[in-house]
Amino acid sequence: MASQVKSAVGAVAGWHDFATFAAMENPVIIFGANALGRVAKEIFESNGVVVYGFLDDDAKKHKSEIDEVVVLGSMDDDGFLKLIGKKCEAFVAVDDMKLRRGLVEMLNEVRHLQPVNAIHATAAVSARASIGHGNLIDAHVLIEVGAEVGNHCLLHNRVAVGAECKIGSFVQIGAGSNINSNVIIEDDVFIGSGVTIVSGVTVGKGARVGAGSVVIGPIKSKETVFGNPAQAVKS
Repeated sequence: MASQVKSAVGAVAGWHDFATFAAMENPVIIFGANALGRVAKEIFESNGVVVYGFLDDDAKKHKSEIDEVVVLGSMDDDGFLKLIGKKCEAFVAVDDMKLRRGLVEMLNEVRHLQPVNAIHATAAVSARASIGHGNLIDAHVLIEVGAEVGNHCLLHNRVAVGAECKIGSFVQIGAGSNINSNVIIEDDVFIGSGVTIVSGVTVGKGARVGAGSVVIGPIKSKETVFGNPAQAVKS
């Protein structure tokens, strides 16, 4: 049985089709009027989804426009939060994972919902891959058959995720990284741009991999590695 991609629809010739986001009838409020928020806005618009506005805690941005969309107010403004789950969906565009986690928990507990996925129309996701909630899947990302992506991850431009990889939640993978088949990436991992991880490697919870590294062996929990081949960085 083909796995489900939540908040996205369709499978054409073995690949999910995100051209319409037919399951999303409501506009989206984006948490974070920043670079990542602008990326998320373009992703939603690539699927014909309307962005209602941004929320951001920088008061200087309030009532201004970013790419023709208004910054409505703060992230805890109940006047706008009450729209979420009734008239609007939500997406968290914050790459500080501690803050990201806090915002997700607030939406879960206060609004009783999960943020939607932001999956670019040019992403190629196998119909037999599984993706959770609240993920950003940027342009030209490839997710192959049997791969699993958890919740609230950030997969930047042209990331490739090989067959039967397992990616946890709150993981960030930088642009152009290549995650080969059967790799396991546990929760809270940061992977820089242009990283290659060879098949079968496990990256432990909370680990960090520096940009351009080539990972050929397992990485321990909370370990930081860098280089080709990647080596532990002494603290």
